[in-house]
Amino acid sequence: MTQRPAQNRLHPILLTVGIILLTAAYLLWIGREPICKCGYVKLWHGEVVSAENSQHLSDWYTPSHIIHGFLFFFALRLVAPRLSFGWRLAIATLVECVWEIIENSDAVIERYRTVTISLDYYGDSVINTVFDVLAMILGFWLAARLPVWATVALILLFEGATMWIIRDGLALNVLMLLWPLDWIAEWQAAR
Repeated sequence: MTQRPAQNRLHPILLTVGIILLTAAYLLWIGREPICKCGYVKLWHGEVVSAENSQHLSDWYTPSHIIHGFLFFFALRLVAPRLSFGWRLAIATLVECVWEIIENSDAVIERYRTVTISLDYYGDSVINTVFDVLAMILGFWLAARLPVWATVALILLFEGATMWIIRDGLALNVLMLLWPLDWIAEWQAAR
């Protein structure tokens, strides 16, 4: 069995990097803040109800992006099993970046502000978006290396921890964005 030349394995990696750079450039072009308006960048910002949420490198929503990576890995392994890891990662990165662009559109920002607890949300900073995509890539990489049971356990841990600590998480965020429920909004606001 012959191995592919290294140059063939490099294309999806270059494409993945290019997708991230184009996403960042587009977000800057439409007027998103490059970094927090506060003027500095923190590794972690833990206050959810804050104008600085989604403005720094990581926050309570970072586990959601790691879960995206888990889900994209398993979905692409199911629908495109013959594609290499690199090409599946490029596709997952494209999907994540398209979501980040949609999430930072004025319509979705207004939807978040109207139907979720994110009253101070005015879009992600570009650096936060890039690190959200990198968190997805970490999740994708972990899913390729961990046993399925460990990945499922991490999903449950991340969702359970964020629901317990901040009364939010990936599942609640999606639910409240698509089909807001008053009783969940009241429970989230009571933190």
